[in-house]
Amino acid sequence: MKPALEPSKPLPFAVPRGRRWDHLDLLARIDASGSISAAAQAMGMSYKAAWQAVEAMNNLSERPLVARQAGGSRGGGTRLTDYGRRVVAAYKALEQERQRVLARLGEVTGDFEQYYRVIRRFDMQTSARNQFLGSVTSVKKGAVNAEVILDIGGGDALVAIITNDSVDHLDLVPGVEAYALVKAPWVILTTEDNLRTSARNRLCGTVVRCQEGAVNAEVVLELPGGKLVTSIVTNDSVRTLGLAVGARACALIKASHIILAVAP
Repeated sequence: MKPALEPSKPLPFAVPRGRRWDHLDLLARIDASGSISAAAQAMGMSYKAAWQAVEAMNNLSERPLVARQAGGSRGGGTRLTDYGRRVVAAYKALEQERQRVLARLGEVTGDFEQYYRVIRRFDMQTSARNQFLGSVTSVKKGAVNAEVILDIGGGDALVAIITNDSVDHLDLVPGVEAYALVKAPWVILTTEDNLRTSARNRLCGTVVRCQEGAVNAEVVLELPGGKLVTSIVTNDSVRTLGLAVGARACALIKASHIILAVAP
């Protein structure tokens, strides 16, 4: 068996690192330090950015990678779940093999760097704060648009309305894995359980973070299944609705505001 490529040995070309690798590095540092703030500081990230990364990874994982713990200087700590530790172990093995393969390709293909830069551009990056991985359970086509239902786990589902052309382009059929992307300003919050609206999607949970800014506030709900939903609302709305950590609230999302994506 060939020895692993030493981390200190430079590759024959510059290897850009995508956000997904940074996020997995963050998981590894949380596991090593036992603190999300220490992990964020070591990576030059803000505490808020680190939490956003953790929330995104938990939403995209079939099982929670990071769990909250009571106590701590910030009112709560974090720890990796057993599943999260296995993901980190797999990542470390993958990164080791990735470095070796890239080094080898750089040696045998003189212009590999040029093509590698092009390939990297195809990696999906999005500004949507809410990203959910789920399985398509139903596709119902109409004259122009289709209704697609996505099971995101924990007993929750999302209904998206997209064009028939998009359904065909993404090859969406029951059983296919897909991502649902929703921008935070598109998420409407309510504390009324019996409120009747035209929004097809209603996800109810508990407020776990409420941070006011100059005009708007970021409110994060934790659903019963552990998924997190982020909404941007006005500070006046936060006060009018009585939104605070521990309060119950529901996120309303129009089906037309859900963007679906699939991995290549």
